[in-house]
Amino acid sequence: MSTDWYPAGGSRRVDSVTTTTTCVPTAAPPRSLTPLGLLTLMLGTALPMIDFFIVNVALPTIERDLHAPAATLEMVVAGYAVAYAVLLVLGGRLGDTYGRRRLFLWGVTGFGLTSLACGLAPDAWWLVGARVAQGAASAALLPQVLATIHATTNGERRSRAVALYGSVGGVSVVLGQVLGGVLVAADPAGTGWRAVFLVNVPVAVAALGLAMRSVPDSRAERPARGDLAGTALLAATLTALLLPLTEGRAAGWPLWSVLLLCAAPLLAYAFHAVERHGERTGGGPLLPPSLLADPGVRRGLLLGLPVFIGFAGWMFVSAVTLQQGLGYGALTAGLTLVPMGVAQFAASMLAPYAVRRLGGRAVVPAAVVHIAGLATVTATVVLGPWPHLSPLALAPGLALCGVGQGLELPLYFRNLLAAVPARLAGTGSGLAATLQQSCLAVGVATLGSLFLSLIPGLGMREALAVVLALQAAGLVGLGVLGFRLP
Repeated sequence: MSTDWYPAGGSRRVDSVTTTTTCVPTAAPPRSLTPLGLLTLMLGTALPMIDFFIVNVALPTIERDLHAPAATLEMVVAGYAVAYAVLLVLGGRLGDTYGRRRLFLWGVTGFGLTSLACGLAPDAWWLVGARVAQGAASAALLPQVLATIHATTNGERRSRAVALYGSVGGVSVVLGQVLGGVLVAADPAGTGWRAVFLVNVPVAVAALGLAMRSVPDSRAERPARGDLAGTALLAATLTALLLPLTEGRAAGWPLWSVLLLCAAPLLAYAFHAVERHGERTGGGPLLPPSLLADPGVRRGLLLGLPVFIGFAGWMFVSAVTLQQGLGYGALTAGLTLVPMGVAQFAASMLAPYAVRRLGGRAVVPAAVVHIAGLATVTATVVLGPWPHLSPLALAPGLALCGVGQGLELPLYFRNLLAAVPARLAGTGSGLAATLQQSCLAVGVATLGSLFLSLIPGLGMREALAVVLALQAAGLVGLGVLGFRLP
C-alpha cells in the first residue's frame, strides 16, 4: 500500500480530468501486531510445545496409577504426536480461509478443554483419546502463530518475532522436562501426574482472554475451496509414516508397522497426483505443488532436516544418558539442560543481527558453534569421570549446543517463510511445523534406535559418542548448504 503526501497549505491544480472508479470490495488490511499480541502468540506457541515433552516425565506415574501396559503408554505419546503432525497443514489452511484469529481462539479453547479431559481421565484409554483430541487442538492453534506474524508484521519487526518464535519453541522443550519433573515431584493437592495436564487449563484461559483483546485477525484475500481428497490423503500419508516411527520401536517392529511404512510413499505419490490435478484444473489444493516446487521453499525445508532430526535424537539420547547412565532423577536431568535452554533463548535474539550481517549464510557459523558444542559434550563424557559426571561439567558443551540451536531454528523459519506468498501464510506455517514434528519422530526412530542398539556392544558412553558424531555430520551438511543461500 502506498500513500501520496502533499505539503500542507500548498495547492495542486488538476485540469480536465475524468475518472472512472470501479468499487471492488477488499478485505480490510490486518491491524499491526502489538507487543501484547506477540506475547499472547508466544504463549500459544509454548502450550503445545511444552505438552509434547512434559508428559514423558509423568509416564512412570501414569503406568502405576492407571495400570497401563507399555503399548498403551506409548499411545499416550504417539496419539498426540501423530494427530498434531497430521492436522497441522489443515489447521493452517483453515486459518487462511476462516480467519487466523478465530482458529487461534478455537485452538486455545480446545487445548484447555482437552487438557482438562486428560487431567480427569479415569482410565488409560480415556487418556489416549483425550491426548489425540489435544493434538488436534494444537494443530488448529500453532499454524496461526507464524501466519499471523507473517501477515501483520514486516521488516525488522518480523525478523525479531520469528526469532522469538524459534527460541520459544526450543526453550519449551527444556521447560517441559523441568516443569514435568517439578510437578510430579511436588504432587500438588495429591494430583500426581494429573498436574502436568491440569496446569494447562488456567494458562489456556489466560491466553484466551489476552487473545480476544490483542491478536489481530487476518486471512487469505481469496480463500481456497475445500480439498477433501487431498486432506484425507495427506492425513493417511503422515499417519502411515509417523505411527510406525513412534510406536514401532517399542513394539518390536511388528508386521503392521512395516506395511504402513511401505504404504507411506505410495500414499504420498497419490497425494501429489491429486494436488497437481487440483492446481492444474483451478481447484483449491490443500498443499499446492507449485509451493513445494519453489526453490526457496525447498531450500528452507532442506535446512530443517538436519536441525530437527538431530534435535530429536539428542533429546532422546540425553534423557536416557542422564537418567540411566548417570543416575540423575527426572528433575535433576531436566535442570541439567537449563544452560542449553538459556543459551538458546539468548542466541535466538541475536539471529536478526546475524542475518543482517551475513544473510542466509548465517546458517554456517550457527552449524559451526553447534558442532563445537557436540564435540565438547562428547569429550566431557568420554574423558570425564563416568558415571560420576556432575551437571556443572556438562554445562559448557550444552551451552554451546544451545547457542547453535538458538540461531538455527529462527533461520529455518525465516528462510522458509520468506519464500511463501502472503496468501498462503497459514499453509506455509503448517508445512513448516509439519516438517518439524515429522523430523522429531524420524530422529527418535533413527538416532534413538541406533543408540539403543549400540549400548549392549559398546556401552552407553561410546554409543552416545557415535550418535553425537552422526548429528555433527548432519550439521556439516547444514553448513555446506548455508554457503548456497543468498
